[in-house]
Amino acid sequence: MSKGKKKKIYKKKGNVIRHLTRNIMSVFSKEGNKILNYKQVCAKLTISDANGRNQVIKKLEDLKGQGKLEEVDRGKYILNQNKNYHIGTLDLTSNGNAYFICDDFEDDVFIPSININRGLDKDTVKVYVYNKRRSSKKEGDVVEIIERAKTEFVGVLQVSKNFGFVVPDNNKMYADIFIAKDKLNGAVDGEKVIAEIIDWPEKSKNPFGKITQILGLPGEHNTEIHSILAEYGLPYEFPAHVEKQAEDLDTTITEEEIAKRRDMRKDLTFTIDPKDAKDFDDALSFTVLENGNYEVGIHIADVSHYLEENSEMDNEAYDRATSVYLVDRVVPMLPEKLSNGVCSLRPHEEKLTFSAVFELNDKAQLINEWYGRTVTYSDERFAYEEAQVIIEEGKEDVKTTIPEDISIREGSYEVSEDVVNAVLKLDTLAKIMRKKRLKEGAITFDKVEVKFNLDENAVPLGVFFKESKDANKLIEEFMLLANRKVSEFVSRKKGKPTKNTFVYRVHDEPNIDKLTALQGIIHKFGYNIDLKSRKSTSDSLNQLLEDVHGKGESNMIETLAIRSMSKAEYTTENIGHYGLAFDHYSHFTSPIRRYPDVMAHRLLQNYLDGKPSPKQEEFEEKCKHSSEMEYLATKAERDSIKYMQIKYMQDHEDQEFLGVISGVTDWGIYVEIIENKCEGMVRTRDLRDDYYIFDEKQYAMVGQSTGKMYQLGDEVTVTVKNTDLDRKHLDFNIVQNS
Repeated sequence: MSKGKKKKIYKKKGNVIRHLTRNIMSVFSKEGNKILNYKQVCAKLTISDANGRNQVIKKLEDLKGQGKLEEVDRGKYILNQNKNYHIGTLDLTSNGNAYFICDDFEDDVFIPSININRGLDKDTVKVYVYNKRRSSKKEGDVVEIIERAKTEFVGVLQVSKNFGFVVPDNNKMYADIFIAKDKLNGAVDGEKVIAEIIDWPEKSKNPFGKITQILGLPGEHNTEIHSILAEYGLPYEFPAHVEKQAEDLDTTITEEEIAKRRDMRKDLTFTIDPKDAKDFDDALSFTVLENGNYEVGIHIADVSHYLEENSEMDNEAYDRATSVYLVDRVVPMLPEKLSNGVCSLRPHEEKLTFSAVFELNDKAQLINEWYGRTVTYSDERFAYEEAQVIIEEGKEDVKTTIPEDISIREGSYEVSEDVVNAVLKLDTLAKIMRKKRLKEGAITFDKVEVKFNLDENAVPLGVFFKESKDANKLIEEFMLLANRKVSEFVSRKKGKPTKNTFVYRVHDEPNIDKLTALQGIIHKFGYNIDLKSRKSTSDSLNQLLEDVHGKGESNMIETLAIRSMSKAEYTTENIGHYGLAFDHYSHFTSPIRRYPDVMAHRLLQNYLDGKPSPKQEEFEEKCKHSSEMEYLATKAERDSIKYMQIKYMQDHEDQEFLGVISGVTDWGIYVEIIENKCEGMVRTRDLRDDYYIFDEKQYAMVGQSTGKMYQLGDEVTVTVKNTDLDRKHLDFNIVQNS
């Protein structure tokens, strides 16, 4: 050891070595099945004094008594590899504690912060699980990190003379990342960066890392949007070689290719999409047949024709698995040449499509079905608002005028009789199908979407809400029909199940405990759900959603109802879709923005060609990846909305808002403003008129002197206390009544 350099191993409180249990368990965990005595343990922990050795000897006996270690010979110990050790996922909370999620336990296992042992959020870990003293509740100690969920973190760099620290944006990342001077990679103090953890030395409180990317200055719009994407490992640019492959793609529709397909260019065809949409996945065609029935074609962009399997472009699409819809932009799954160009079903252009064509009667009963590759021509493009005008004001065999303030064209214009007739009849059929779905137990979550009016610099000028109307529901019903019938077509033959591998979108039944908890919350508002049967549950949930619509508590209750449901996911194991009340359901209708739809197209064509079923395992792995990426994209989308809400509220700091208490925790009250649905927190320490305690049973914060109560669902008036764009956090103060 060089002169003047002291080796300080553990901080001591008095003569007691801190975290000794955790450190001894870490030693045994790393050594696996190796037998160790106290001298070897002391050597691993660099403990050399007599007092320290005695503490280790005593602690080894304690751990043996707890069953964590086994004494195989006098003074010789081994890790007790018994049923108390489990492998699962770590779920950190923002206050530093964690929960261990493992299939071996019905409830998540609490892990106090002192026993996390450098585990990070979503890491795969080995945990020693035991009953808490004098309690039946279980607790755990992390003894080994099996696999890191992520090693890159977004944060702000703080630089001193010879080193720096990255302070992570993510409030679940409890340790700042140490950056040596030669690992700064050109980043300077105050910049927002991506830091990669490269080591976490045994004796260091902080992980060591390096700067891999400079995102820009905190608070700048593009910096914050790119930070959101980077936090979830989502790219915002395509690699140059992928862009080049897209540009080099031959997009010519040849006569030879048309000859291989069903030619439906003469069928009346149109798209209905959001006003600002650039990629049009789907189109509808409508023909009245000689027998009086209707032929409805659901035409989907034939992405799989252009996306060669296992090409660089295909591999990139698979890695992304989904497009990401942020407040001010779309991060597409496919390069723009495909997503907005050759694959997009733009008006007055011939397109290669994959179609599901149905013959329906006046009662919306299915008479015939056909699936295959087609070539189509879109006659018209409508925004939802325009189609809504046709539905509300249109009359059979009469032209309809779209007013200028609704039109996506220049000025008002007339819609032909044929198109009006088609839209009106499709709307009628869709309403019959929807009514039947609801009768069979489907649940309708028509949740309001929060949208922003942005100026040219992406500054929010206002908030507005998007609701699903008849035009939206028309498209939804026919997309659901295609998704369901394609799934049935592949999965059943002559009424009997096949063994064909396919990609399903499944939704398991809700957890009864979550529904019971929901019942307890909504009862306070005078609502009720009937949990006697599957049918009564779905019927009463639909009634609940209808009853709360438009009320102050609607967003909170709709959100809680959604959270009580299981998560939908992709898999090759079909268990049906509870929320839609379908026994078979897949995603087939959006291959421009969802990779599972591309897989569904490829598999369907495989079976139409009479080829054998591919191996299930390969597609199951792809399904799992797609579900994970969808989850990350959803989190990024929510973060971008939260970011824009906070940005919007920065200009309203002196204004009072009426809000609803949307959540109550130990550390504060969450309040959602009714007029703009921005949610912020009133911290417990800021409730200064009394000392408040969280009452879990009443979902309330209760004042100890006055008995004053802030309860879930109560209306309160708030002002903005603090807007933190970096951490995407909004703090409120409650305006106290005089």
